[in-house]
Amino acid sequence: MGKTSLSLLDVGRDGVVVIVTVVLSLWASGLIEQRLMRVSHLDNNVRVVMAKLFRALLILVGLLIALSFVGIDLTVLSVFGGAVGVGIGLGLQKLASNYIAGFTILLDRSIRVGDMITVDNRFGVVSKVTARYVVVRSLDGVEAIVPNETLVITTVLNHSYSNKEIKIGLPMQISYDSDLDLAMKLMEQVALGEPRTLRAASTAPLVHVLGFAENGIDLELAVWINDPENGQGNLKSALNVNIWRAFQANGIKIPFPQREVRLLASASAGTETASNEQALPLNRPS
Repeated sequence: MGKTSLSLLDVGRDGVVVIVTVVLSLWASGLIEQRLMRVSHLDNNVRVVMAKLFRALLILVGLLIALSFVGIDLTVLSVFGGAVGVGIGLGLQKLASNYIAGFTILLDRSIRVGDMITVDNRFGVVSKVTARYVVVRSLDGVEAIVPNETLVITTVLNHSYSNKEIKIGLPMQISYDSDLDLAMKLMEQVALGEPRTLRAASTAPLVHVLGFAENGIDLELAVWINDPENGQGNLKSALNVNIWRAFQANGIKIPFPQREVRLLASASAGTETASNEQALPLNRPS
């Protein structure tokens, strides 16, 4: 067998060649990624996938060129690649599955930047989609980093998959001695007074009678909006305040639980019998 001698100078030169090649590959992939991101007619997910693929391809080609230049036999890499594959299958399974799931999400465009989703009981807007994870920003400003594998293997509610229109239900109860038709009309008028409320025929505000409860009539106001990223709690609060004011101005009463307590006189004490029982109404606001 022949002997191969390596000097410190050779090792340093080869190292510089590899580093320079990788840096040039990263620089070229960065330029391509910037150009792709400026292509407006491509979907954002498609641009991200193409940028990632170009980056990986350029780095791989750069490494192969560098290794070939320094005199490393590329056929040896086939054995090394098999070992790496076994390592990925055993130790890096979760990481690899996240990347595979990430490319699946990016390609099928089921989740995109700006979508309103609910995953793992978290509701928020997708602010970033990467090959490994998705960032979901809730309406209170908290950002959750969700692994892509979670988005693939669990049920995800995408509130803006086809469009961003969502319905908000606002429960309300009025007393039995209130004018039902007037109350329903007032609720619809209040909803129409909100700028965020949609007014098309299919999405106009509508009041439903849900049933007849113990203390009053149960109603629900259905309101449609197309900007859920601006919050729902603030809209519900504004509607509740304005409905309360409209009810107060028009004599519509919101009931509260009422109980009647009867005190029965004791027969052993020589007081009146049960026919003389006293009835004391007790009204207590809920």
